[in-house]
Amino acid sequence: MNYPSALLLDEPLGALDLKLRRAMQLELKRIQRDVGITFVYVTHDQEEALTMSDRVVVMNEGKVQQIAPPEEIYARPVSPFVAGFIGVANLLPAKVKQVDGREMLLSFDADGWTTASVEGRNFKPDEAVLVVLRPERLSISLSPPADGATGRVQARVMDIVFQGPVIRFDLQTLDEHQLVVLLMAHERPSRIESGDKVWVTWEPATAYGLALTGVKP
Repeated sequence: MNYPSALLLDEPLGALDLKLRRAMQLELKRIQRDVGITFVYVTHDQEEALTMSDRVVVMNEGKVQQIAPPEEIYARPVSPFVAGFIGVANLLPAKVKQVDGREMLLSFDADGWTTASVEGRNFKPDEAVLVVLRPERLSISLSPPADGATGRVQARVMDIVFQGPVIRFDLQTLDEHQLVVLLMAHERPSRIESGDKVWVTWEPATAYGLALTGVKP
């Protein structure tokens, strides 16, 4: 039997329906573990890339943007393109107020703030940055948060979409930036409707700051 050192799979599941596609993803992973050879898997499906991969390569206009394990690609993208391409990402402009060791304090125009990890990167006070906030890491409430250690920003509810086990809240911050919050249906806050002004909060450890250097307007 022929066992090549690497096998190229170019969109192999593209023609399948969603349920069968997900089953085949797991089957392909099992086969790869059994045969022990490298699979180079090409896909435009971001969820599939995270599901299938031990390492992900994100390319844009023929150039490699980032190579990393899927967890790192998702949690610590190196650019706004990678953040927006892999999963749903909220990208909010902010300003560095203070840098203290491994952490920086950031402020938003829309009456909010957060801290974020520096992780060896060189940020300076008054520098403009983008804050990456994943929608499943966010919470919303009508009342301002009492905990001073919680990242926060104010926004208005534009739409509420039922997606089975998940409720999607489409929001707009007071300085008119789009924000998506995903909550499990059983965690949906009561009394929040379209048009309401709400507080969006998160654990600061889940926020990630990106430098704007080299970012196209």
